[in-house]
Parts: sequence; C-alpha cells; structure tokens
Amino acid sequence: MPLSHEHIRTTVETYLARHPHEREQLGALLHALGGPTDISSRSTFTGHIICGSVVVDPLGRVLHVLHLASGMVLAPGGHTEPEDESLAGAALRELHEETGIPPQAVAPWPGYETVPFDIDIHEIDARPSKGEPGHVHFDLWFLFRLHTAAETPMMLQEEEVGGFEWRPPDKVTSPSLREKLLKLPSGTEPDTANASALIHNDRCEYLLHLRDYFPGRIWEPGMWSLLGGGREPQDATLEHTVRRELAEEAGLDLADLTPFGTEYADDGAGATVRIAVYAGRWNGDPRELHLTEGVMLAWFAPDDLHRLRIADTTSDLVRRHAAGLPARTGPQSGLTPQTEHRTSPQGTVLHVIGVHLYLERPDGTVLLGLRHPNSAFAPSSWHALAGHCEQENAITCLIREAREEAGLHIERQDIELVHVVHHIDKAGDRPRMGLFFRARAWSGEPELREPDKCTQWRFWDPAALPDDLVPYTRVAIEGIQNGELYSETGWRA
Repeated sequence: MPLSHEHIRTTVETYLARHPHEREQLGALLHALGGPTDISSRSTFTGHIICGSVVVDPLGRVLHVLHLASGMVLAPGGHTEPEDESLAGAALRELHEETGIPPQAVAPWPGYETVPFDIDIHEIDARPSKGEPGHVHFDLWFLFRLHTAAETPMMLQEEEVGGFEWRPPDKVTSPSLREKLLKLPSGTEPDTANASALIHNDRCEYLLHLRDYFPGRIWEPGMWSLLGGGREPQDATLEHTVRRELAEEAGLDLADLTPFGTEYADDGAGATVRIAVYAGRWNGDPRELHLTEGVMLAWFAPDDLHRLRIADTTSDLVRRHAAGLPARTGPQSGLTPQTEHRTSPQGTVLHVIGVHLYLERPDGTVLLGLRHPNSAFAPSSWHALAGHCEQENAITCLIREAREEAGLHIERQDIELVHVVHHIDKAGDRPRMGLFFRARAWSGEPELREPDKCTQWRFWDPAALPDDLVPYTRVAIEGIQNGELYSETGWRA
C-alpha cells in the first residue's frame, strides 16, 4: 500500500522542527499534505514525492548521476513505489536500482536515520511523449555515508542513468543541498552503529552475558551485559546486525525481535556510543547454547541486578523494559516460588504509574511531543513528555525523563504536582495513574534526544490543542487549566 500522508506529514514536520525558517517555502508541500490527493503517487500531477540519497564517500565527496530523462546531473533518487515501507527506504531502493549500491553498503548519518537532510520543491517540464503534463516534485533527500568506495562496484541502470561522478560538496548541483553540506563540520564521522538484544523469558528474567576480563581490549571487561555488537558492511539493517551477533556469539535465532529504543553508553574512552536495542522472548536454557565470546550466559530477575557488576545504563534498561511487561499471575504465569510472593493479593490489579511534564511558557503555551509513527503507544499522536516509574520515586523519574527525552534540566524544588488522571486507554488494558507535574523553572530548550520515540517538540496554545492529541492528555490539560486536581477517563460507569 502507498505511504500514508501521516507518515509523510510526520517526516516533514520533524524536518521543519529543525529548519523552521523553511516552513513558508515548503508551503505547497504542506498544502498538498492537507488535501485528498495521494502525493506519494507519481500520477498525481498537482505534485508528488521524490526520495533521494545524498551519499558521501570516505573522502567527503557526494555521489551524482546523470538522469537521462532530464539530462541533469543530480544525486540518485526517484518516485516512491507501493511496496516502500518508509521514505528513507524508498531513497535506498532508488539508490540501489540506479547505481547498484546495496543498502548495506551505506549507513544513515547520525541524527538523520528518519529525518530528511534537505527538502526541496521544483517544477518538472511536461513530457508529451509519456502523456505527462508539467508538474511539481517534492524532493526529500536523506543523508548516508558510504562504507568503502573501493569495495562498492557501480552497476548503473542503463535505461535511466547515463553516468556517475563524485563531486566535492562545493560542486553539488542543488543549491540547498550544497549549503547544508558545507555547514557539516569538517571530518564529521557517523558514530559506529551498534545493536543489542534485550532477551527475556516468561518468568520476567533477562538473559545477560558475562564478558571476558581483558581490560583495554574489550568494552566493559568482566561485566554483565546484553548480547550484541557493531554493524558490519553486510548488515542491511540494525536488526540484521543484532541477529547476526546472536547467531555468532551464542547460536541463537529468535523468531521475533522488536525495536525497544535507542540507548547511549560510555565506551570507556570518553565517547558516547549509540545502541539500538531490540527486545525478544526466549525460554531456553542458556547452558545449552554454544557461547563463542565471553564467560557465560545466565538469567537474572530485575530485582537481582544490584548484586551484579553491571553498567547503570544496562540495569536501567532492563528495569524500564520489565516495568512495561503485563503482570503475570496464576498457575500459567511461569512465576517461580521465589517470585510468587511479589505478586499482588487475589482481586488486586496492579496499576501502571506514569509521570508527565506540564511545561508552560510565560505566554501560556504548553509543550507537547509528536510520537513516532512506529510507536507502540499512540503512534503519530501528540502527547506530553512522559515515562513510567522504574525503581525510583515519581519526581526522580520526571527529572530523568525530561533530561533523556528532551535535554531539559529541572531541579526538584521547581516541581509541583498539578493534576492526576486515573485512566484506562481501552477495554481490557491495565489501569493507569497519570501524574502531571508542572516545572516552575527549567534550563535548556526542547531537543530531539530520542527520535525513535518523538519526532518533534512544539508549544501549543491550550485553547487550540491538536486534534490528534492523546485523549487522557487532553483531559489532564483541560483539568489543569480549570484548576482541577483529579480526573478520570476510560472507566465504565
């Protein structure tokens, strides 16, 4: 099926959050997104999407190809197809079709995994021979780095591409692309892409890997960690990376792995490493696995992590994942006798506790974030900055979430509780208690620290909130505006 307008709109709005001064010049694209026509279709001649790849080689040169249809030398790119799952994926497909460069030969530039590097609009002349009138192209350019130019043979699509060349940034054809490329810091290198597996069983235990103790030779020597490693040229995606690492390190092949988030860790040399974390379920015996690296694998419950030599980031990650798992009780729950005493009394339903930041500027506008289209909860919807309480109190959780998600720094003495909403999102869901805290003061401006969860931050007038706002968040904001401390939603009378 074609790419949805919601996916395109979210991508464009995320781009505009970084380049707000371009909103006016992209007005035609925004207007088209608000209309009924399918702008992902090449037959929509009022204007349609083009996805392209800005590929930078190890020498800093940018790939250009001669497009035979237009006679112009441009970066590789073309129309979207119904099988494309994302705009960035369409750009990679076009790159492969036109030049022969496979997707695994390039890596997204850090921070531009799903966000275009540039968006441009230009007119296309009529082509009577193909029955095409003059129309408009909305060009979305995604930034990639080529791993090794010498090992990537070019196989041009002869019917569409007449040749290729690598140009220095100051010779890039597109003026807007050229301007942005010249502003990239000299010698900028993307961080090494890493992926890890957060594997849990039905007893809510997590599979951890005890690393070899080789200080100076391996990262986190002698510590318990997750299985995983760095992306290699043959890995088309980070999911391929984590699956390859599981097979190589432990002979594991999991049926289902789902993205859980992006974590940041210190590599021991002062650099920050980005790690894509994938979660999966497995109920086997780690003693039966063929371990090729490290000392051993073992299951651990979240409450036992404090006894281990383990990085705080890994421990926090496990606890955050465990907090989101549904409660499992009864004879089919898989709970061991040692853990059953932690379950609630019969008839009691455990509630999820969530903290929310009510950040209000002096002009009365309040901060909301647009959730990623792939989010398990409220995809492509606006929501307050929020998170689940882990092994911490609510205010500590709020301070942590504000820093991790948006780079905001808030002091405990500047936080006050302004509303509580007791809600159920839909029938059958676990009940939740949402605590909304106001920050009377803070430092920093909202920034996208977790683009896999939130695609943009924006301050909204409480009297003109977005239509696609999480329902209980709307209830809470209205309650705060009316001076009410408590509300309920989703409960049956």
